[in-house]
Amino acid sequence: MKREVPCPRCGTRREWGGNPWRPFCSERCKVIDLGGWFDETNAIPGEAAESPGGDAPLQREDRDH
Repeated sequence: MKREVPCPRCGTRREWGGNPWRPFCSERCKVIDLGGWFDETNAIPGEAAESPGGDAPLQREDRDH
């Protein structure tokens, strides 16, 4: 029995087994999702964690300069 799952990016259903881009349907959806993490469109809600060195984490406006 083949297991099909929806792509978390576009919703297209693809077979899980043998899909090199799983859980995405294609390399395109995988790269688009990764880009969202890089530009912070995707984010996990919550307070920013402190770095192990004790320095305060950089805020978005601090990194843009």
